[in-house]
Amino acid sequence: MEQHITILGVLHIAWGALGILTAMIVFTAVVGGGMLSCDPDAMAITSIVGTSISFCLLLPCLPGLIGGIGILKYRQWARITLLVAGFINLLIVPFGTILGIYTIWVLMNIEVKDMFDNRAAGVAVKGE
Repeated sequence: MEQHITILGVLHIAWGALGILTAMIVFTAVVGGGMLSCDPDAMAITSIVGTSISFCLLLPCLPGLIGGIGILKYRQWARITLLVAGFINLLIVPFGTILGIYTIWVLMNIEVKDMFDNRAAGVAVKGE
């Protein structure tokens, strides 16, 4: 299961980075389009719209990115964070759904739960 945890962490970091990249591209395209028009009203509207859309794109990505980094270090809080991110990702069809199902499957496994509980308690885990 340790290999699944590593894969899961990397997938969430990549998914979060992809979301951040998407938000940056949308922000640049929308706000840049308003700036290219040289119309003050268009610049004001596109600035608000671009910022709002980018924020909405970033919001679901950040827990997965932060949790992905934490899960690679076997932090107990990261397991909970990624479970929340996994349930949120279920709504993002199709790739988010696949990632959400995999996240829930890995992190709800009793072996993984025990592994994180033992590490939190300071108990040596096999292979360390």
